Amino acid sequence: MLENVARWSFRHRRWMLLLWVVALVAFIGLQLVAGGKYSTDFSLPGAESQKALDVLKERFPEQAGDTADIVFKADAGVTDPAVQKRMEGLFAELADLRYVLRIDSPYSEAGQRQIAPDGTIAFATVHFERIEGDQVPVSVIKKLMAEADAAEGGGVVIEPGGPLVQFGEFENPGGGEGIAILAAMIILVIAFGSVIAMGLPILSALFGIGIGISMVLLFANFLSVPNFTPQLASMIGIGVGIDYALFIVTRYRQLLHQGMDPEPATLVALTTSGRAVVFAGITVVISLLGILLMGFAFVEGVAVGGAATVAVTMLASITLLPAMLGFVGHNIDKWRLPLFHSKEIGDETSMMFRWSRVIQRRPVIMLLTTLVVIVTLSLPLFSINLGFPDAGTNDVDRSSRRAYDLLSEGFGPGFNGPLLLAADVDDPQALETLNSLSQQLAEVPGVAAVTPPFPNEAGDAAIITVFPTTSPQDQRTNALVTRLRDDEIPGALNGADVHVYVGGQTAAAIDFAEVNGQRLPILIGVVIALSFLLLVGVFRSIVVPAKAALMNLLSIGAAYGVIVAIFQWGWGKDLLGVHGTGPIDAWVPMMLFTILFGLSMDYEIFLLSRIREEYVRTKDNALAVANGVASTGRVITAAAAIMVTVFLSFVFGFEERSIKLFGMGLAVAVFVDATLIRMVLVPATMELLGDLNWWFPKWLARLVPQIQIESEEHVVQHVLEEAAAEDKEKETEPV
Repeated sequence: MLENVARWSFRHRRWMLLLWVVALVAFIGLQLVAGGKYSTDFSLPGAESQKALDVLKERFPEQAGDTADIVFKADAGVTDPAVQKRMEGLFAELADLRYVLRIDSPYSEAGQRQIAPDGTIAFATVHFERIEGDQVPVSVIKKLMAEADAAEGGGVVIEPGGPLVQFGEFENPGGGEGIAILAAMIILVIAFGSVIAMGLPILSALFGIGIGISMVLLFANFLSVPNFTPQLASMIGIGVGIDYALFIVTRYRQLLHQGMDPEPATLVALTTSGRAVVFAGITVVISLLGILLMGFAFVEGVAVGGAATVAVTMLASITLLPAMLGFVGHNIDKWRLPLFHSKEIGDETSMMFRWSRVIQRRPVIMLLTTLVVIVTLSLPLFSINLGFPDAGTNDVDRSSRRAYDLLSEGFGPGFNGPLLLAADVDDPQALETLNSLSQQLAEVPGVAAVTPPFPNEAGDAAIITVFPTTSPQDQRTNALVTRLRDDEIPGALNGADVHVYVGGQTAAAIDFAEVNGQRLPILIGVVIALSFLLLVGVFRSIVVPAKAALMNLLSIGAAYGVIVAIFQWGWGKDLLGVHGTGPIDAWVPMMLFTILFGLSMDYEIFLLSRIREEYVRTKDNALAVANGVASTGRVITAAAAIMVTVFLSFVFGFEERSIKLFGMGLAVAVFVDATLIRMVLVPATMELLGDLNWWFPKWLARLVPQIQIESEEHVVQHVLEEAAAEDKEKETEPV
């Protein structure tokens, strides 16, 4: 089928190019007209924190909306008449903003606890209306921040803070993608030694990414799509889009240098390398869609958007790229850079062939040495602390971080992450029990302060706010939540007909980590099983797919270890522009596993496909491995260099900690995978296993459909025979 697609695309290249241009314009236009809004649904059905939130939404609708803090400091004291007049004027301005429901002022009778003991720091809480299925618009948050900034002066420092302000501060400077593409262009020029050859993978990737990113915003109409989804999708799309086209263009140039004409060279390149691209793309899509098994609404948009971007870039590689090869033809090597120009031939004189032979002479030593390095990189993984980093990890240039620091200075770090205890009350007399509970919790070690119970109008629910002595991301705060749930609250209630649920951001992080731990093994098992079955059909082997899955897990483990060392322990964080240590975002292991497992399979499939071709041709395992490494080593190195550069550009091009962390994890895994795994472990283990690599029970061969991988010689012969038959048919046609 790929041969037919390539032939049609090559011969009807103008129509194919026009089709992609129309599709790109249509999707961008559709996204501008009908694109949805970014939102984040952190619901966790069945979790205790979710039950607390449900009580708030149902019984305290005025408390269920988003909030923002207005933290201020005045050396003259916050109760100074001039300071109070300035701040009350600001509160009046903010009360007129759209969606603002009310403002809890520290100057009200009930707001005395919002003034710090030293009297120089205070905060007000801005309550917004609950917007069903959406968040307060960024424009409103920006307006709030601008009003606060304008009110500063007269010895008063004003800093808006809280999660909603952090959301409004999220910046997309748009430089990361540009830097990534520029770096990829430089690497491609070095790899190909030709400006035109460099341009083809870039063009193919840009079409795929443009359509994929537009689809992300369309998905936002019916899925929860976080505001960082386009960055993650473009990060993945740029990497795989350029890599897929690189694999095909490399094979095309090899065939031209061997004397083949452009059309048969295109057909052979698509039938061989193109098939590997399709298998690799399907594996990445399967991995990304596997995230849906976790049942977390807030990552559904990331999973579907990322999978769509990969699918479109893969489709561009096997349809648009053959058309562009038709336009370029023999001119692909025009505008050469003589210093870097290569004929892409990996014969026995090449460095990669000689390297493979070095590995094959000392496979045990190479295997053990490499495993020691990978295990060492992975060791920090066993100290991973999952959670949701608070504003204390932000840059001090951000208002949310400065507000965090002011609250910590005036009230203690626990005021940045209060625990909300939502009580479901059947008997109005139970409020006395809740008063007693509030007093007892104030004596619990690790608790800084507790508010009296605040009942709703119906008297069937109440809220108690508990302020820990430690910050939201502190492990001691997590321990406090567990102790309150398991011991302190049940003991204080002593069988009373009251249900008290511990909620809030910290409690939600604990619940998420617990649910994530329960579901992640299912995700890992399903993704590995589906990928294993695909590879079994491709390579007609049990050992090769099992080994591929194990080695992919090794590179993922190394990535986990490195991000723990940097972002949690703080090793070298200043070099990456990381402003504070904290837990690893609880969603990261899940996302990194699915994406990295798919990306690792790209190189695995590309390398093993070539080794399999050679083995089918020679039936000599050692020679097949050496030839496979020689033929693919240079392009895998270039592809990995592009991916690593793309991912690192997001590390240095964005201020958001989550994007830096994600990009660093991807960069480390791809680097380890393309160097230590593909260039050392794969040839070493395949040398040790010998023909056992290709063991496939006969009874299983009858059950598993065969996905044929033909050697290049067979494909070339078939393509040339068809071309000759067409020429003969044209000669016999009547004039």
